[in-house]
Amino acid sequence: MPSDPGRPTAAPLSAAPLPAGVPAPLPGGARRIAVLDAPSNLGLRPPTISSVPGCAKAPGALRDQELLPRLGARDAGCLTPPRYDPGDWRPGDGVSQAESVAWYSRRLAGRIEAIIEYGEFPLILGGDCSILLGSALAMRRMSVRDELPYGLIYVDGHSDFRHPGNASYVGAAAGEDVALATGRGQPDLTDIDGLRPYLLDENVVLLGIRAQDEYRLDLRAAGLAHRSVPQLRGDGAGRTAQWARELLGACAGYWLHVDVDVLDPAVMPAVDAPDDGGIAYAELELLISNLVDTPDCLGMELTVFDPDYDPDGVYARELVASLVTALAPLIRPDDEAPPVPIVMPAQRGEPVPVPHQTAAETA
Repeated sequence: MPSDPGRPTAAPLSAAPLPAGVPAPLPGGARRIAVLDAPSNLGLRPPTISSVPGCAKAPGALRDQELLPRLGARDAGCLTPPRYDPGDWRPGDGVSQAESVAWYSRRLAGRIEAIIEYGEFPLILGGDCSILLGSALAMRRMSVRDELPYGLIYVDGHSDFRHPGNASYVGAAAGEDVALATGRGQPDLTDIDGLRPYLLDENVVLLGIRAQDEYRLDLRAAGLAHRSVPQLRGDGAGRTAQWARELLGACAGYWLHVDVDVLDPAVMPAVDAPDDGGIAYAELELLISNLVDTPDCLGMELTVFDPDYDPDGVYARELVASLVTALAPLIRPDDEAPPVPIVMPAQRGEPVPVPHQTAAETA
């Protein structure tokens, strides 16, 4: 981890044997990117009564644009989520599909931990923002193991800080994931495995929220550091990234969350909740590049790209080109990605939560 003697250092990762087909770690402490699909749309409300959110298709759309070979990445497979079915959810019922979100978060955390343990850089292709609960849970498990704090840099157009203390009701985990990850909300999502909170408020930094974000005052009152788009632009993307890293200087490492709706809809309209006033691709590339160019950054997730709004693949192609530029500090020209994904035997055999089916559905 960090070489600065004034910073906390995590314990060495265990020398667990690698699963079949996973290459040995790169020499000299270099990290290979390992791409894991997390196509969960469980955290979003249905766009229409008879449809489901399209962000579950994002990993496939990005892979079709040759993302993995262009990154020199290893294919770490796909963690398939439970079926999307909000059922008869109504306001006041709590977070929709909470059981499935919690189930998926546990398994995603295990996959992320394994990739980090193998000395690789996990790049998680979501899916909606509720996958943050999996990565935050992974950071919390590592924190317990190492007795050191881990942090989060949250690059998103929205604060996703809705919770029972500031809203009349909750319902979609993707709009509440920062609140849930910091311990605000129902216990079945905030206290998975008794590890609440997964992240401390002082170890979370939000970048790129809109100036008019409805929860910006709540963030300030809670002590969560943040910069809106005007502030980010005022200081520049590079300096903003450095500011965020310095704020997390007491952490042994941090996770990077990137929601593509941080981009302005003029360049990225293929999201579920586009808002004017976002940043440009060049700014996002500079931001990511400066955040991943350090061993302190343990991994990254990408969320909310929706191929349903991109029938010609134009935005997928532009997004992949931008990711390749942004992740350049991690790309090694001589990397070769083997075709065999990581297998997690310990996760086999456990039942997947299945939404209630009527007799007509099972007939």
